[in-house]
Amino acid sequence: MVLIGIIAAKFSSAGINNFFIGGRKMNKIVVALSSVVSGRSAWLLLGVTGMAYTMGISAIWSTVGYIVAEFWLFFYYAPRIRRFSEKHDCITVPDFFAERFADKTGLIRKICVIIIFLFMIAYISAQFVAGGKTFSSSFNIPENTGLLITAAIILLYTITGGFLAVSLTDTIQGLIMIVALICLPIVAIASLGGWSEFWSLAGMINKGNFTNAGAIGFGALLGFVGVGLGSPGNPHIISRYMSVDKVKNLKSVAFIGTASNILMACGAVFTGLVGRIYFSDLSMLPNADPENLYPVLAATKFHPIVFGIVISSIFAAIMSTADSQLLVAASAAIRDIYQKIIVKGKEVSQKKLVLYSRITIFCLVILALVLGLVAKNLIFWLVLFAWAGLGAALGPTSILALFWKRTTKQGIIAGMLTGAITVIIWNQVPFLKNIVYELIPGFTLALLVTIIVSLLTKPCENNNELYNDVLNKHNES
Repeated sequence: MVLIGIIAAKFSSAGINNFFIGGRKMNKIVVALSSVVSGRSAWLLLGVTGMAYTMGISAIWSTVGYIVAEFWLFFYYAPRIRRFSEKHDCITVPDFFAERFADKTGLIRKICVIIIFLFMIAYISAQFVAGGKTFSSSFNIPENTGLLITAAIILLYTITGGFLAVSLTDTIQGLIMIVALICLPIVAIASLGGWSEFWSLAGMINKGNFTNAGAIGFGALLGFVGVGLGSPGNPHIISRYMSVDKVKNLKSVAFIGTASNILMACGAVFTGLVGRIYFSDLSMLPNADPENLYPVLAATKFHPIVFGIVISSIFAAIMSTADSQLLVAASAAIRDIYQKIIVKGKEVSQKKLVLYSRITIFCLVILALVLGLVAKNLIFWLVLFAWAGLGAALGPTSILALFWKRTTKQGIIAGMLTGAITVIIWNQVPFLKNIVYELIPGFTLALLVTIIVSLLTKPCENNNELYNDVLNKHNES
């Protein structure tokens, strides 16, 4: 990973377009794998496996929503934002909103950046914490030491190689994750005597509810499926759509990405199911933590060398998300705050902008480390909170900006604020949090507020022209 960062350094140092979106030259396979693995993180390998261990096959519903949502995004959302971003030289999500609504004041940019920073730091911290947990459970290294090692590796190749290094490493990491998530449950199930024996043993757990996909309340089901609503609002996923070399390649990206999503989701869930048979009591896992199941099961079933490869899949998941998020947060600071607001209209060399971007990434890692060292939340819920905040604030607003001509600047601002505030309040009120996952009400209210305020306000003067830029197809010859 570090070597790739060093090799990619020359390309990424040419300018912030290269540093943050790879100069829009990314191959379809790279875009497909990097976009899906950057959205999955340690939440999939540690969180979903732990949840399947606890609640059974009904945990599969937590993966259905994002698989369906991202398939739709690849086909319909991605081509529109890719065409618009190229014509208007947008390299960040705040860039897109500012250009789409001719925001001369910079207000949309500022609100976007605040929202990105607010939730991204928590998201990045969760990945560092996951690295600490993995080191601790796999090699008996203190969690804080493992957290620091994880952060150092991610920092090194991200700060040198930028988006190209991040995308290439994400592709390799995605392949490692897919292989590991498929092989581990297959080997574990075979060791039990095959599928029939496994399913018979699993069916005896929790009076048969463990293997019943319908053994879940409506509120929980709605919250799990609603996880997919976060995909169009997470900038580290959207930036991948902007980076693809040709719009027409997004159809291939859709099928490759969706197949990868399905394989990884099934692998994670069945790892949790078979793990419950091997470790029937939670106290058998380190720290009685179900999120430690994946590495512990791998240590039980594999030779140390193969175990090392499986463990690398956890770091792959951690790195593939954290590096992408660091780039998004840094781009928001340098592109949207420094270049577009602080020194607006002034000439700043591309090399200087890249240097400032690298310094910003370093500062963000330190900030995320501090939060990670004191964080006490479980990985699964900390990631879901950040995912919800970004999804509710930027998801419905970006969809309306791309698909509804009548959307206005005032509507977008109101929708962003509504989504972010709703998620924060909902997450902090136990009564509300127990009803449904905060992304659902946050996304819904943001969507309604954006529509209502847009109908009550006037679009910008060149709104029709800007909206047509979303639709117009470029020559792909």
